[in-house]
Amino acid sequence: MRARDLRARAFDGIVYRAHNPRWAYLPSSGEGAARHGGRFNRRGLPALYTSLDITTAWLEAQQGFPFKAQPMTLVAYRVQCEPIADLTDPAALTAADLDPTALACPWEDLASRGLTPPSWQLADALIGAGLAGALVPSFAPASNPAPDAPSRCNLVFWRWSDTPPCLVRVIDEFGRLPTAPPA
Repeated sequence: MRARDLRARAFDGIVYRAHNPRWAYLPSSGEGAARHGGRFNRRGLPALYTSLDITTAWLEAQQGFPFKAQPMTLVAYRVQCEPIADLTDPAALTAADLDPTALACPWEDLASRGLTPPSWQLADALIGAGLAGALVPSFAPASNPAPDAPSRCNLVFWRWSDTPPCLVRVIDEFGRLPTAPPA
């Protein structure tokens, strides 16, 4: 694996995240991912998982129950961030000697058995190479679109703030999100 050989890019755009309304007052914390771990972060490492479109954000949040909708808070974020690794291009992964199957590994099963998932090793290497995040395919159930539709993608952040070089700012001009936990 030569994560440093991956072409880094800037990302400038809007991303989305759907999450449990209980945590709507902390839409940018990354603490849930730190507490439980995620596909691209081990326990203890904060990460902010976002999606490039609303449908993917919803599918990610429903994990395993895509047709049994639960209440969610949908948040949009304005992003101007670099450097971001693009892990959606199979040719780029091959050129960097990265195994694409590492992205799709059964990370929860491996972690529950005390093994280190390959996707965590990949994330560790990208973080060590100074990357702020990675553009990754979605592995949420039901996220495979029709063959002629664009692939569903997520943008995972390991470093983010309200200022450049990795600006990730909640869009809430009307102050609709709560600022304190529910009573």
